[in-house]
Parts: sequence; structure tokens; C-alpha cells
Amino acid sequence: MSDRGLTHLDPLGRARMVDVTPKDPTHRRALARCKVFMHPDTTSKVASNAISKGDVLGAARIAGIQAAKRAADLIPLCHPLLVGSVYVNFNIGDDYVEVESQVETVDRTGVEMEAMTACAVAALTVYDMCKSSDRGMTIGELALWEKTGGRSGHWRRSGADGRAPADL
Repeated sequence: MSDRGLTHLDPLGRARMVDVTPKDPTHRRALARCKVFMHPDTTSKVASNAISKGDVLGAARIAGIQAAKRAADLIPLCHPLLVGSVYVNFNIGDDYVEVESQVETVDRTGVEMEAMTACAVAALTVYDMCKSSDRGMTIGELALWEKTGGRSGHWRRSGADGRAPADL
């Protein structure tokens, strides 16, 4: 718990949305990643665009972009933001598809939730598109990797242990 207490509770302990109206808008960016683990033959089909439902990565990219724009509709205390840009990209490994999203805005609060929502929904779309080939897929390792802007400044996930440095 920070020295400011629990920011999403009012004095009576009820959930509340944090008031960001006194803050000045600043440029903010967040980068998130996750992985969809699958059989290597499924990964090969994704890479060669041979999944029967169609273009897996194209559909997942659009789903991730849409999800970033709707994060506040899904997460109760998340502020609705004017999202300036969303990039959703993929790296294909031997037995996984890594999803990476980057979201930017100029606003009063950060876009971490938008970036992580984009990753999660893109990953779910990969699963949906590939489930007829591989029902044993799993989605994991969803994490914020970097954020910039706001009072806390720049933050980046460090090392293989996943622990974050204080401030860079």
C-alpha cells in the first residue's frame, strides 16, 4: 500500500473512481505482452495462414485494437480515455504466439489497462481462431512491460525474474 492509502476506496470503504480532473494531460504510453502456448504444428499453421477459420493474426490484431478502445467498459474503475494509437503485433515461436500491444494517449491517466486488455483479447482471439486445431492451448504471462508518462514517469520490467525496478 502506498503512502496515499487505498486510492479506489472512499472514506467509508466503498469503491470509487479516482478523481483525475485536477491532473494535467500528458503523453502516456504502455507496452504489454502475453503468450498463447500451443502445439508446434498449430504454430506452423498460424505462421503459414493455414488455419481453417482464416487470418488468425489479422483477426486478433483488430480484436486487440477494439479491446483497447473499450477497456473502461470492461474494467469497472478504469477511466474512459481518448486512445491516440494502438499497435498489436505478434512474434511466433516454436510452441507459442506472443502478443505485444502498445497504446498511447495524451490524457490525465495511464493506458496500462488498455494495453493489457488489448493483449488479452488478441490472445483470446488467437485461441478462438485455432481451437479446432488445438483445444489444449493456454494463455499466460500477461504483463505490463513498460509505461511512460504521468507522475510516476518511466517504468520498465526488468530481467527474467519479472521484478520491476523503482524508477529508471
